[in-house]
Amino acid sequence: MSTNAQEAREALGARLRSTRKDAGFASGRAFAHATGWQESKVSRIELGRQAASEDDIRIWCEKTNTQDQAPDLIATVRHIDELWLEWRRQLSPGAEKRQSKALPVYARTKLFRIWHPTLIWGTLQTAEYAAETFKQVVEFYGIPDDSEAATAKRLERQRYLTQGNRIFNVLLAEQALYSNFGGPEVMKGQLDRLLAVMGLPRLSLGLVPRSSPLSIWPGNSFSMFDNKLVLVETYSAEFSVTQPREVELYAKAFASLKQSAVYGRAARELILTAIQHFDRY
Repeated sequence: MSTNAQEAREALGARLRSTRKDAGFASGRAFAHATGWQESKVSRIELGRQAASEDDIRIWCEKTNTQDQAPDLIATVRHIDELWLEWRRQLSPGAEKRQSKALPVYARTKLFRIWHPTLIWGTLQTAEYAAETFKQVVEFYGIPDDSEAATAKRLERQRYLTQGNRIFNVLLAEQALYSNFGGPEVMKGQLDRLLAVMGLPRLSLGLVPRSSPLSIWPGNSFSMFDNKLVLVETYSAEFSVTQPREVELYAKAFASLKQSAVYGRAARELILTAIQHFDRY
């Protein structure tokens, strides 16, 4: 779990502990007896080791006679839940809805910093490449197959590459040029797309060669939107980073990765070499 989500959960637990003590329950055991819960559940919630559900909050407020605090506490629970979103929950109606949610974020962002160690960033993808990635998402998570609609929604992001005064700083590891989605023809089309977008005036595309010395480990992919939000993707979930000191760490990581990147002619040569690889594939 992201640090800010865990800190928020611990803060909520401390607040609940205070209401429990103020209500005259000197111990977690006494409160557990009043609620019919296990004592361990009370302890885990108060220490931030277990998420309190909305029903838990309602019961807690009822037993501590703090019903007036219930709406605020429930809102806090929902906020914590939003900091860590399981993919299966986000994608339960299909992938298109998740793609649609990204558009307002893109619309209000002026500075993008993107790191992808293993695949091409979504906004630079061709329709064929994007469709292949969504096919894998559908199969892996067992969600409704709306690959065509999700692909179309993802491609809508591309308009922001040329609209307004947005700046896109994109870093890809060399491996992203070789991660095979859809076979040689799809990959060559995607790599040609990268060559084409390199000329966009507000896009800086850097590649981290596989033999380049690194000053920080590659880690997971992440997308920074101004200095306000970072989205980090894992196999199980996507989490949001909004706490300033954590956002600053991702900015520092991006700057460190950028030191290992090549640009311009050197980056173009890496892409052309990858195209030759798929010519021989």
